[in-house]
Amino acid sequence: MPAERRANRDETLNSIIEGRKMEAYVEHMTKEMHTCWICEKVGYRNRPMKNIGGRYICFECLKQLKESFTSLDKWEAEQQLEKEMRKKIDDSLKM
Repeated sequence: MPAERRANRDETLNSIIEGRKMEAYVEHMTKEMHTCWICEKVGYRNRPMKNIGGRYICFECLKQLKESFTSLDKWEAEQQLEKEMRKKIDDSLKM
């Protein structure tokens, strides 16, 4: 067998072996991987996840929810103001 064919064969076998090692690693580590139920990104060590009610949520989505909840009073006040303005405009148009 020529040396070039042997080298190609060895490269192919090494690629197959590395692929199988990677498959085994991924299969082993999938129990630590979770999907965020909001953004659907896969979480692992670099993307921390929090289990809430049997669903996982990533840190970024949790942070956005927290910011939304803290500004909820302001948003409700804006909605109420808009509703009152609409009512005044409607009352003034009826006259």
